[in-house]
Amino acid sequence: MTPQALYELLTDYASPPDPVREVVIGPIWTLCRTDRGIGLAMSPQIPTRTLSWPGTLYGRPVAELAAWLAAWEPYQATVGMAATNAALADLAPPPETVAVRPGSVLPANLALFEYFLPRLAGKKVVVVGRYPGLAKLGEYCRLGVLERTPEGNDFPDPACEFLLPEADWVFLTGSSLTNKTFPRLAELSRSAYTVLMGPTVPWLPELADWGVDALAGIEVLDPETLRQTVAEGGGVRIFEGAVGYRLAELGAPHRLEWLKRRISAVFAEKERLNAAMENWYGRSAGRFPEYARLESANRRLSRLDTAYKTLWDAQNAKPATIPGTFEPSP
Repeated sequence: MTPQALYELLTDYASPPDPVREVVIGPIWTLCRTDRGIGLAMSPQIPTRTLSWPGTLYGRPVAELAAWLAAWEPYQATVGMAATNAALADLAPPPETVAVRPGSVLPANLALFEYFLPRLAGKKVVVVGRYPGLAKLGEYCRLGVLERTPEGNDFPDPACEFLLPEADWVFLTGSSLTNKTFPRLAELSRSAYTVLMGPTVPWLPELADWGVDALAGIEVLDPETLRQTVAEGGGVRIFEGAVGYRLAELGAPHRLEWLKRRISAVFAEKERLNAAMENWYGRSAGRFPEYARLESANRRLSRLDTAYKTLWDAQNAKPATIPGTFEPSP
């Protein structure tokens, strides 16, 4: 899958025409709310006073704002990522996920690292993005932190070319999808166990095609508290009851079940839209108003079918027979 195809995939999934009910751009998190639910993305850590669209986002189709994810302007792309996650809110998290709750060793916002702690002991671990309190993790593993604005022992962005290929474990921030660094970071992390993590993460099994071994996204536990915390400038505070981590490891059995359910859901959407289109043209002369969404459903279904078949074939392939030998009878 090319980088362009990845962002087309995200746009296709974020195709519902639901109106946007609210966009909140806090200093740490950006929130988009529709009737399906809430989507988050990390806000750009650069100030701006020149945005052209404040006061115009309420009521616009969420798919329109989700398309902004392809933009290079940081705030526009961030709203696009939050809108994408809002459009995907009714798909997340899948049943195979495990709730990751705060433990006793690391702070609540680092609950995911504590969950993996027994597997990280003594390993070479690289974290993309500094999380508050992360230094404590360095007591248990050989820790390297890549940070755009490095402090202390952090490594600058260019060090990713050297650190990631040598790592045993890599934790990628979901905001790498927003700033478009994800494709390269994922490519460099192919030899490591790679976790894509954070409130920005979309629940899409197709991310396994990029070498992602686990998705660690969030479930919203208290929407009102989340909205208030984001609006009041909260960062890690959202993990104190408003949201919680959930983990989906993308091994083949789980992913096959996940893809199967997604195929069923998209097929049902396609059938509903086909029936609506037939009914529309039976009584109207104009273009079917949801034609773009029907095309999107067809593209998603094609991608899902391909992903399922590829994974199924890989899981059920017979080992090659060495010339001159024979396969034993069952």
